[in-house]
Amino acid sequence: MANVLVIGASGQIGKQATVKLLDAGHKVLAPVRSPDKLSDIQNDNLSVVEQDLEKDFSSHFEGIDVAVFTAGSGGNTGADKTLMIDLWAARNAVNYAKAAGTSKFIMVSSIGAGDPDSVDSAIKPYLVAKHMADEHLINSGLHHIILRPGTLQNEPGTHLVRTDMPSNKDDAVIPREDVATAIVESVAKEGSKNTITYLFKGDTPISQVL
Repeated sequence: MANVLVIGASGQIGKQATVKLLDAGHKVLAPVRSPDKLSDIQNDNLSVVEQDLEKDFSSHFEGIDVAVFTAGSGGNTGADKTLMIDLWAARNAVNYAKAAGTSKFIMVSSIGAGDPDSVDSAIKPYLVAKHMADEHLINSGLHHIILRPGTLQNEPGTHLVRTDMPSNKDDAVIPREDVATAIVESVAKEGSKNTITYLFKGDTPISQVL
């Protein structure tokens, strides 16, 4: 059992990851802007606190074993929120984790974050933000696992993935539930090897990949 801080627990991936972490016996601290979004999760191991990620949230890292950053500004916001949440809040989370002595940091990033210049898309500012957040984590010295999922889908997960880039872009997809499962497997993963793992629909169990 670990004390896990889930930043972005009210999001689509974050909420599923929170439930799965609780089911696995972990304790979860969820700082969210709107606590009511988690009101349907009833578990004594869940602590929900109201928090604006654009403000100081360093206090939540005390006693945390694993920090998970799966927050996002959302598709309906502008570049300003992308900058403040996907980049700056992520950067701050890394710094807070390092100062608190958190033993592991799991970053949910994105396909394309490795090289935003290779992507000709309107979401390039988002990928730049993710890239810079990833680089800050990599250079922080923290033990880290970076997950870079393909295009996200809302269908049920299969718990089966591949980590190599599909030749057909239409196959570069993954259910959000499988990303949530990958977070849980990353929390449980032993050892201190730093990894960047791409995730797409495939035929290998997530537990084996991670």
